[in-house]
Amino acid sequence: MESTDTASVLTGGCHCGRLRYEARGTAFHPTICHCVDCRRIAGSPCVAWFSVERNGFRVVAGEMRLYASSTRAERGFCGYCGTPLTFQAHDLPDEIDITTASLDEPERVPPLDHTRVARRLSWMRFADGLPAYPGSREEGLARKGPGGQG
Repeated sequence: MESTDTASVLTGGCHCGRLRYEARGTAFHPTICHCVDCRRIAGSPCVAWFSVERNGFRVVAGEMRLYASSTRAERGFCGYCGTPLTFQAHDLPDEIDITTASLDEPERVPPLDHTRVARRLSWMRFADGLPAYPGSREEGLARKGPGGQG
C-alpha cells in the first residue's frame, strides 16, 4: 500500500466553510484520477484523491450529503455549496477517498501517480514524471509482473 508521510491528522472542508472534516491516520494511495465520473462530479479534467481508513474520517462541523454516483459507490459533498469531498466504494468498506484539494494543506498529500488515464481528455498532458496507469493502480502494477518489469 503506497502511502505518503503525513502527520496523524489532516483537516479540510468545503468551499463555503459550513462542512469541516478530520482525517486521522496515514494517507495512502494519493492519485490523480482521470475517469469520466470524477471529471463530471468535479467539473474538472481530473481529480486528486487520497485514501484513509474509514474509521479515521469524521465530519466535525456541518453535514455531508451522499450521492449514489454508481451502483458501486457513493460520493459525499457539501449540501450548501456542492464541494465534492469523498468517494466510498461499496467493495472497500474500510477505506474512504478524500479530495486532496479540499484539505486545508493539500501540499501535505502530493499525488504519487495518475489513474484511469485511458479515459483522460486528449488535451491533458503530463509533465510531472509520475507513473500513469490506463485503469486502476492495481491493474497497472499487476501487468508489470514479478519484479516490476513491464
